Amino acid sequence: MDNQDKSSILQWLIPTGIMMVVVVAMLVSFFTKSSRAAEISVSKTLVSSVENYGKSFLHELALVGEAGEPICALLEKEGVQDSGRAAELLSVAVDCAEIEKAVYVDKSGVGFDQTGAPVDVGGEEWFQADALFDEVFPYFYTKEEHAVGVVRPVGEDAAQGYLLLFYQMERFADTLRQSGYDSAGALAVINMDGDVLGFSGLETNVCVRDGNLFDAVNARDDKNAANELQNRIRNGSRGSLSVKAGGQSQVLTFAPLAVNCWDMVLALDDVYVERQVDYLCKDTKNMMISLFVVIGVFFCIVMVFNIAGKIRSNAKKKELENKADTDLLTGLSNKLATERKIKDYMRSNPETQSMMFLFDIDNFKKINDTMGHAFGDEVLRSLGSQIGSIFRASDIVGRIGGDEFMVFLKDISNERDILKGAEKVETFFKSFQAGEYVKYKATASIGVAIFPQEGGDFESLYKAADQGLYKAKKRGKNQLAFYKDRAAKKLPAQEE
Repeated sequence: MDNQDKSSILQWLIPTGIMMVVVVAMLVSFFTKSSRAAEISVSKTLVSSVENYGKSFLHELALVGEAGEPICALLEKEGVQDSGRAAELLSVAVDCAEIEKAVYVDKSGVGFDQTGAPVDVGGEEWFQADALFDEVFPYFYTKEEHAVGVVRPVGEDAAQGYLLLFYQMERFADTLRQSGYDSAGALAVINMDGDVLGFSGLETNVCVRDGNLFDAVNARDDKNAANELQNRIRNGSRGSLSVKAGGQSQVLTFAPLAVNCWDMVLALDDVYVERQVDYLCKDTKNMMISLFVVIGVFFCIVMVFNIAGKIRSNAKKKELENKADTDLLTGLSNKLATERKIKDYMRSNPETQSMMFLFDIDNFKKINDTMGHAFGDEVLRSLGSQIGSIFRASDIVGRIGGDEFMVFLKDISNERDILKGAEKVETFFKSFQAGEYVKYKATASIGVAIFPQEGGDFESLYKAADQGLYKAKKRGKNQLAFYKDRAAKKLPAQEE
């Protein structure tokens, strides 16, 4: 018997052990591939963000140049013999381009600024008259002004000189604001030699604050990373690279600006990037945990009965919870369930535009008094069964009071969808009727509020919708009113 038992056990253990090794190997391989895919996805997202920052920066420079075009035309037409008039035109250029300095110079580099003060840039390294208006190098950087110069020729082929518009790089400091990276990293514009031309973000980021990106990385005993970074940037590559600088582990994401051999670089703390990767791997990790749990259960057959009992218990609990969440008269969610579901959605989607309808039946007391409470219940029951069918399954519909109902439409992306939602409610009440033998058409007063603009949490959004409901009733009932009157609407008149 002992030998038979051992043989029987081995018959189970050997294939089970082999299966376990294969499953674990497959899971490890799958997780490794998923992690790598998540890293690539995050890197692509970061590169895309950097490219968008670069487009925004170049767009600002282009706007500065466009603002100077009419001034160039006037300088060409009127000439610069009248220096006072020419300086006045330069002042107009400063105002239109929203910059601090505009300069006119002839081909030798001699001229004046908007105040009339003389200027001589002929000896400046960046002043190369034949290359100032080049498609590849349309701008120049001057360290003294800490500005990017936008050049516009005056006259055909710059026969009368150049208009120089200086975009102060202090404005670049606002680039990261209103983004997801403003508190996590720093952004910089660098030239091919790694010199930092403009900086935005955390002052504590040593990678981009010390004047030269390559030196900052190289000086922190990360020479291999510095060489790779330098080679990739000079080759016009885009991507991400992990480096160490000043005791900080950083992920540098870079992309060329396609002008002047400049690059846009985003420096983020590696912990932040790891969190983004972990977030993308969350489902994979959860799946692996579940699989290991299943394997563990497989080795503990004895627990199957307990698990089965627990499943039955959970199913019963779920059934009881569903009953507790349901309004018995209408079949919709009751007040507590409606409020809980909306709050859960708000917490998970704090920036996703949605809309709340709050409405009750006009003159419902009169219905009860004249036609009886049973008929009043029939009206509510009919309303509950019909109103739930016109919305998406993901939307939240509930009865929160005697004749008061609430509808929460999720993910309303634009104004057109907002109006479409309002029209859907209008159309519903246009055809709504209750009663099996006596048909009764009911009207409603409806208040509408938009999340999160008009209320960032349930209580404030409810108050806003209630204000809309109050407006609808004050205007004579049978109304749909928004919290803000931009789209107030009159519901179709109904006959009782």
